[in-house]
Amino acid sequence: MAKSKAASPGRRAAAKPTSQPAEPVAYRKSTTREYFESIVIAVVLALFVRTFAVQAFKIPTGSMENNLLIGDHLLVNKFVHGPAGSSLERVLLPVRPIARGDVIVFKYPEEPERDFIKRVVGLPGETVELRERTVYIDGTAIDEPYAQYMEPGRPGAPDADPGSGDVRRWFGPVTVPPDHYYVMGDNRDNSQDSRYWRFLPRGYVKGRAMMIYWSFDGEGGDAGLVSGVTGLVTRTRWSRLLRQIH
Repeated sequence: MAKSKAASPGRRAAAKPTSQPAEPVAYRKSTTREYFESIVIAVVLALFVRTFAVQAFKIPTGSMENNLLIGDHLLVNKFVHGPAGSSLERVLLPVRPIARGDVIVFKYPEEPERDFIKRVVGLPGETVELRERTVYIDGTAIDEPYAQYMEPGRPGAPDADPGSGDVRRWFGPVTVPPDHYYVMGDNRDNSQDSRYWRFLPRGYVKGRAMMIYWSFDGEGGDAGLVSGVTGLVTRTRWSRLLRQIH
C-alpha cells in the first residue's frame, strides 16, 4: 500500500493573495461650481427676505416731516402684518393686526406701481372727522403728538371756515369701509393722503416701517454735495441711524 508523502516541515503552503477593494475617490466640486452655488443660495435667500420679510424704502417727500425726513432710508417689516391662516399661527408667529398710529408702506391706490408711506388714523368701521386740525374718531378727539402743522392757521383766514373745503383743516365725517384704512401724513399741511383719495384697501399694505438704517441729507443739489467718502461722511445724518420709527 503506497504511503503518502508528508510535507516537509520547513515548507509551508503559500497563502493566496486577497484582493482589497479600492477606496472610492472622494468627489470634489470645482471651485467655480462652489462659488456659483453660493451665489445662487445668497440670491434666493435675498429674494425670500425681500419678498416676505424685510424691504428697504427711501423717503422721497416731506409728507412725514419732521418725524421722517427726505433722504431717510428705512427697513420695512413685511411680515408683521402678513395674513395668519389660523389662531395657532397668530399665537406662534410675530404677526398682529394693523393698529392706529402704525407707520405703513403701501401701494398708492391711484398708481399701484408707486409706494407711499403714511400713518394709520382710522380703522375699519370707524367714523373719522377733522375739525380745525383736530382728528375725531367716532366723535372723540384723539391725541396725535406726531402731527405737524408747518403753516400755522390764522383766525379769520379763508381756510378757517368749515365750509371752505380746505381738507387740511376740515373734512368728514366719513366712515371707513371694511378691510380699508384711513391714513394721513404727519406733515398735515403737505401730504397726499386719504383726505384727497379716501380709503386704503388692506390688500395694498406692504408692511410696517421699523427703523432708519441710514439717512442722507441731499438738499442743496449737486453743487452742494461733496464727492466721494467726504460727502458720504459729511452728509450722513449720524444721529438718525438705527432710530426706531414710532
